[in-house]
Amino acid sequence: MAIHINKRLCKGCGLCITVCPKNVYELSGETNQKGFSVISAVREEDCIKCKKCEINCPDMALWIEK
Repeated sequence: MAIHINKRLCKGCGLCITVCPKNVYELSGETNQKGFSVISAVREEDCIKCKKCEINCPDMALWIEK
């Protein structure tokens, strides 16, 4: 299982942070080429693969690989 984040597409909206039941994500403090703060999977081992983050991401910037 792996969480993939396309930092180029991420706008740091935080929807994945809000919907994740296991608090896997945080804003990283890193910015992408467009100047947006991007997310990071800081607790990837806690992921239960519910894909709420993937489903709710408006920019399709992340996906869960089983």
